[in-house]
This record gives sequence, C-alpha cells and structure tokens, in this order.
Amino acid sequence: MSAEGQIEDPESRTSNGASPQVEVFERHVRPPHLGEEFRALLALAIPVVLSELGWMTMTIVDLIMVGRLGPDAIGAVGLGNAIYYAPSLFGIGVLLGLDTLVSQSWGAGRFDDCHRSLAQAIYIALAFTPVLMIAMLAAERIFTGRGVDPTVATLTRSYVSILNWGTFPLLVYGGFRRYLQGVARVRPVTFALVSANLVNLVFNWIFIYGHFGFPALGVAGSALSTVFARIYMAAVLVYAAWAHENGRGHPLFARWPRPDWIRIRALLQLGLPAASQVVLEVAAFGAATVMASHLTPIALATHEIVLSCAAYTYMVPLGISAAAAVAVGHAIGAGNPARARRAGLLAIGLGAGFMALMAVLFLVVPAPIIHIWTRDRSVVALGAHILAIVAGFQIFDGIQTVSTGALRGLGETRFPMLMNFAGYWILGLPFGALLCFRLHWGLSGLWTGLTVSLILIAVVLSARWIADSGRSLVVQAGHRS
Repeated sequence: MSAEGQIEDPESRTSNGASPQVEVFERHVRPPHLGEEFRALLALAIPVVLSELGWMTMTIVDLIMVGRLGPDAIGAVGLGNAIYYAPSLFGIGVLLGLDTLVSQSWGAGRFDDCHRSLAQAIYIALAFTPVLMIAMLAAERIFTGRGVDPTVATLTRSYVSILNWGTFPLLVYGGFRRYLQGVARVRPVTFALVSANLVNLVFNWIFIYGHFGFPALGVAGSALSTVFARIYMAAVLVYAAWAHENGRGHPLFARWPRPDWIRIRALLQLGLPAASQVVLEVAAFGAATVMASHLTPIALATHEIVLSCAAYTYMVPLGISAAAAVAVGHAIGAGNPARARRAGLLAIGLGAGFMALMAVLFLVVPAPIIHIWTRDRSVVALGAHILAIVAGFQIFDGIQTVSTGALRGLGETRFPMLMNFAGYWILGLPFGALLCFRLHWGLSGLWTGLTVSLILIAVVLSARWIADSGRSLVVQAGHRS
C-alpha cells in the first residue's frame, strides 16, 4: 500500500526494486512462455540454495578449526551443535508463516501488510527467545550428563552456554530472511551467509587460537565467533530490508507497527505446524542415528558419512522449496492460481530433476564420495551399499521437500506436519527398526525404513499439492462465473 493506504499496481514494481524475472509470478496479464517462468524460478531459487549451503558450511568450518585442539574439542562442538540444532530450528521454523503472508501480500501489492507481518514476526522472536534459551540450557544439562566423557561434557556446556546468546540475532536473521525472500530480494540473503562464513572464519582464528592480543579460548572461542557471525547476519539483512524499502519510498521503520494479536495468531497458525514439521523430520534422522549407535563402530561411522551426503543434497531442494513458497504466494496474492499451480509444478520438477542427478552420482561413484571422509575399506564397502539405498529416495526427497514449500505458499502447513509425523514416526522408523534389529538387516534396514517414509510422504504431499492448487482454479472459475 502507499502512504494513503491504496493498493499499488503490481505492474509498477520494476522501478521500485523488484526483479523483472520474479514479476512473472505476479502478473495478471498474458501467460508468459514456460521458459520465462522457469528462469524466474531459478532467479529465486539459486541464491536461496547457496544460502542453505552456506548455513551448513558454517558448522563444518567450526568443526575443522577446533580439530587442531583434539578429539575432545571436536566431540564437544559436534555434541553442542546437536543440542542447539533442534530448538533453534524450531524457533526459525515458527517464522516460516512469513513465507505465506509476505509473499501473498506482496503479490497483491499490499506493501504495508508485508511490513506489519515482519513486525509481528519480530515480536514473536522476542517472546520465543527466552523460552528457547531455557530449553537449550536444560537440554545441555540432560545430554551432557551420565555416560558422557567428563572433559567433553564440560567443554560442551561451555560451548552451548555461549552459543545461546546468539539465539535472538539468529531469529532476527530468520525473520528478515523470510521477509526479504517474500518480497523477492534474495541476493542479500546469499551475501549475508557467504560473508558470514568469512566473518566466522576470521573470528574463529582470533578466538580459538588467540591472536591480536586475545586469549586462546578454544571451544568457547568457536561459540563466541558463531555468536558474532549471527549478529553480523542479522545486521546485514536488517540493513538490506531497510535500504530496499527506503529506496521504494516505503520506509520500513518510519511507522513500526505495534503488536497485532490477530496477525500474530495468523503467523503462529502457519508457523507452529511448519516448525513442528521441520523438527519431526530432523528428529527422525536423529533417532536413526541413535539406533545406528547400537550397531558396530563401522556401521555408525558409515551412517554419519551417508547422512552427511544426504544432508548436502537435501540443501538444494530445501532452497527450491523456499523459492516455491514465494513464487506460489506471489501468484496467489496477484489472483493468478493458474500461475501458482505452474510455479509449484515447475519447482517440484526442478527439485526432482536435481535429486535424480544426485541419485546417479551416488550409484556411479560411491567410493570417491566416501573417500572424502575416510579410506577405511570396511566403511567404503558398506557405504557404497547404503548410498545405493539413499539414491533410491533422492527423487522422492526432492518431491516431498519442494511440495512442502509449494503448499506453504498456499497457506497449508498443517498437513505436511501430519504427514511427516505419520511417515517417519508411525511407519518408517518402526519399520526400519524391525528390519535392522529383528530381521538383522543392520544399517541397511534403518535406511530402508527412511526410504519408505520419504516415498510415502512424497506421494501424498505431491498429490495434495495437485488437489489444492486445482481447487484454487475451480474457486477462481466460480468467482468469474
């Protein structure tokens, strides 16, 4: 909206800073060539994919840089990140409702609505931060208790206690990231994460080893570096959002909205199921890791390596999923459900196509991939077998991930949560445990169970997307008649 509260013409946005490619999803006029829509989707997806890869790289850099301190330090940082991961993901996930509200408001030209949604998300972040920080401290005490090496436990508690102070900047980053993606400004998000990796690297070098007069803090220095990197990421995105809106003549902070309980409730209705879905999925693979820990050391090492491979390939459809949510939201906001449907199908096809290539890679060259981590013959032999199973679910993983994003663009987050619960926790994990321990399939059984989960979730979510996006077309046709 303009200052007078009037809805602006979506066709005027190119001069106001929106990408001409992204505008494809907002037009009410002629249907563009399919290639034009595909290029527009790539313009949204590629920067977000790079951001997801940058997010994962930061944790790996921390592990590498504390590696010189010895196995206790590596174990502490790994355990500390595992403790911090699920609560922080839940906090970021709660803000996923911004994908729906901001992208649909932007597509409809209701710019002030975008600002109001962002403000309410920051209020949610303020409220959730102390809850998450307390949860992490409690988890730290629980998971560093009996059975954990005392040195590793002490280092882990120090690491998590410091890392906890980065929770609010992390949520601010998450909120502004979703806002910027919703208004089709994705490049600042990529810049923030790529440059934050450099910030993290430099501060790791300073604080872990002690340079420029600072004491060598070891594991605590790695946590402190991560906190500074998260403050930096939040600051970059706050500035990017302010600069973008100020340039369009819609100052972001000129009239910062007060708490709007109706909008907060709408964000939570979308965000809480989305956050739960993310945690259910992450926890499922965590549960598989716990089960793998009851097998041989070779099996556990193989499981960790294969899980890392699957996590890396997953980052790409995860980025495409975010782009799908934005593209679908823009089209729905612009009153163009036909374009929303095409955007979702294109995104699902893109995600499945990439994962098909990864499946071929896992099947053709498993040994060189595993050699990145180890050359142990037993691990390489078992890993090649498990990677073949992982190859079997790659396409389905891409489909279910992107379908979740496309449905979020429509405003549907509850159904994917329920499907993740049913697919992983009712079917896949029990089935995998049965194959692993009762039928003595070992690690192959666990990953077969996960594969069955992903196939089921992919089939049901893609079918739900086709049905829901088709229903939007029927509703529009009814309104026109």
